[in-house]
Amino acid sequence: MAQKARKDRAKSNVATLNNLHLGSLIVNGLFLLLNFIFRSRSLLTWFILSLPSFVCQFILEKSGRPTYDPSTNALKSSGEDLAAPGLTEYMFDVVWVTWAVAILVALFGNWAWFFWAIVPAYGIYKGYGMFGAARQMAQLGGSADAGVPPVGNRKQRRAAA
Repeated sequence: MAQKARKDRAKSNVATLNNLHLGSLIVNGLFLLLNFIFRSRSLLTWFILSLPSFVCQFILEKSGRPTYDPSTNALKSSGEDLAAPGLTEYMFDVVWVTWAVAILVALFGNWAWFFWAIVPAYGIYKGYGMFGAARQMAQLGGSADAGVPPVGNRKQRRAAA
């Protein structure tokens, strides 16, 4: 049963990564095409602000792409779960926001790069929330379950106390 789950994750990861790379090719190709045909946009700004997106795609590719044994073609590793919450989810958000901003810049001009400020602003917001949670845990004495009522039936609660 575990092998089936690994195969399902590998199949899901391959589809996700293929869609990610295809989307990147379409968006960045469209940006460059519109840049060279219609209006000139700042290619240096595009490269600098797209660099985090390219790095995120590279990390997602390296961690999520399944590996196979070359001789037997058997699945060696299914890769990390690309549907996992947390940092993986944030990396996808960076990619999608960068794509959206690149399309806005291609259509409306270089001023739309300011929308890319959403990425670091969201990172600061999430970091501040994590800092607040860590500070609250430190005030409670460092216990992860301090202030949380016990779970279970009455007999289990009495035994725990």
